[in-house]
Amino acid sequence: MSAAPGPVPPATTPIFGPHELEAGRLLCAGPVAFALGCAQLSQLPAGDRPEMAFAGRSNVGKSSLVNGLLGRNKLARSSAEPGRTRELNYFDLGEGKAWLVDLPGYGYAKVSKTQAEAWMKLTRAYLRGRASLKRVFLLIDGRRGPMPPDADMMDMLDASAVPYQIILTKADKLKRSEGEAVVVATAAILKKRPAAHPHIHLTSSEKGAGLAELRAEIAALV
Repeated sequence: MSAAPGPVPPATTPIFGPHELEAGRLLCAGPVAFALGCAQLSQLPAGDRPEMAFAGRSNVGKSSLVNGLLGRNKLARSSAEPGRTRELNYFDLGEGKAWLVDLPGYGYAKVSKTQAEAWMKLTRAYLRGRASLKRVFLLIDGRRGPMPPDADMMDMLDASAVPYQIILTKADKLKRSEGEAVVVATAAILKKRPAAHPHIHLTSSEKGAGLAELRAEIAALV
């Protein structure tokens, strides 16, 4: 599964060699399975392996990205109505090598205030108390760049001192110049964010752009 090169400026995109790209490919092409969904912290599995979480707005394309990364069509399922999933969904990667965690989507207008507060409480507790969590990949719609709900999420991650990295999605909807511009603008925002990783991935689940590099990023954390 080869990925088309993403339109990303060299100063803000990670650069991986062939060995790193191959390690990412092998890891994500190997065994992966849904393990469990956790609605409360007492249900979390043992933190006995590296853990990477994916966060983002309800309509950012998180399920499509996870499926594309792992080469599966229906491993991560998107709800018919965005914002309905309120659990931490755990996926076993490489038969015990790592956990991939799909966090509930945020920023969906039809979610009640009570639901939103419950999600925030669960997520905040998870972020503050999960020692095995190596990085949060924060997905942001590349057509719009960071929006207020994304800034709120970054505030939470900064306050929790959890390392996070921005993944801009839907690059196939952008012209090359537009993709470069949103990467540069997002990088400027991240300079003021203490827990943010400086490198940004610009991806397309539909075209495969940037996925090989993101697989290498995950493999480097395992």
